[in-house]
Amino acid sequence: MTLLRIDEPQQAADNNTSFSHHPLFRLGFRPFYLLAAAFAAVSVPVWVARYYGMASFLTHVDLNWHMHEMTFGFALAVIIGFLFTAGRNWTGLWTPRRGHLAALAGLWLAGRIAMLAAPAWLAAIVDLLFLPLAAWPIYRVLQRTGNKRNMFLVGLLGLLTLVNACFHAAVLGLISASSVTPIHAAVLIIVMIESVIGGRVIPGFTANAVPGVKPVTDARQDKISLTLTALAALAWLAQLPAPFVASLAIAAACAQTMRLAGWKSHVTVRNPMLWILHLSYAWIPVGFFLLGLAAIDVVAATSAFHALAIGSMAGLIIGMITRTALGHTGRQLKAGRSEFAMYLLVQCGVLARLLAAAGVMRTPMLLAAAACWSAAFLLYVAVYAPYLMAPRVDGREG
Repeated sequence: MTLLRIDEPQQAADNNTSFSHHPLFRLGFRPFYLLAAAFAAVSVPVWVARYYGMASFLTHVDLNWHMHEMTFGFALAVIIGFLFTAGRNWTGLWTPRRGHLAALAGLWLAGRIAMLAAPAWLAAIVDLLFLPLAAWPIYRVLQRTGNKRNMFLVGLLGLLTLVNACFHAAVLGLISASSVTPIHAAVLIIVMIESVIGGRVIPGFTANAVPGVKPVTDARQDKISLTLTALAALAWLAQLPAPFVASLAIAAACAQTMRLAGWKSHVTVRNPMLWILHLSYAWIPVGFFLLGLAAIDVVAATSAFHALAIGSMAGLIIGMITRTALGHTGRQLKAGRSEFAMYLLVQCGVLARLLAAAGVMRTPMLLAAAACWSAAFLLYVAVYAPYLMAPRVDGREG
């Protein structure tokens, strides 16, 4: 599948030893995957410690910080790293690298520091700079090559920028709105990205890896599924009448389930790099089913959004940042014990978090969820940092 076979044309190795020519800055996935994983591993324990009354000196660490940093910090770093890498393959043109890439990674890191320690107005300015500056080069390479098929992603990045601005405006009291609504909007936009990209690549990965298996994809069914998912998301955000929201959300869950059923998930059980994608995608219909129940006050909304944010978002992220990092450092696409552990830890984490949201041994389950999350991403850093900071093993550029 061309979407994620994003290898670059072979070029002569660059022997420049300056900082900006370090292998870490040769292609977008390298710094952003590493930074995102390290941040994920540290930020959740920080939040849990603050939640339980410790680390009182971290005055900026509150629920707003936690929600914002998991979406606009962690998740967006991975998305940008992925799009910089995929954009290179889609267009044949260079996305940010070397000094440009290092500067953008530095700006993302500055945003995380500002959100942790700077006054709210300054944190908003620094944080809001990153996404437009990162989206612009993606737009430029797509525009220059007439790649209309993927231009919608730039539009969604623009929408995420607007949503982020609304979050900061709400926190600063510039608008009379809850800061939770923009976070919900961001998670739902990311779910739409997952739904589109997942529909393109997961069936293809499955067909390529399992001989004789032909996952079923149907363009009409895909459109119905995506449309219902988008409508349910809009209905939730607009706070339309509860029965209407619930109906749309459950319809979206059913459509997404039918879509996934055609991808032959059962044949992937022996291949962790496949089943993590199928299982993580399955959290999308689960999340929308819970969203429907939340609309009529059967469950808490936090259950739905943790299913979407940990189950689908983090699950697909850990699946993709292992797969693409292996492929783009010239290694075999094969999951070992470390990858299996990462995948299992994220899935255990979402189950523990949902049990906590349901009131089942809340404190032990919260601590277990945080421990699983951090262990998964610490393991990623430990195993993959040497890969990401070294040249490709096959000598190619990128």
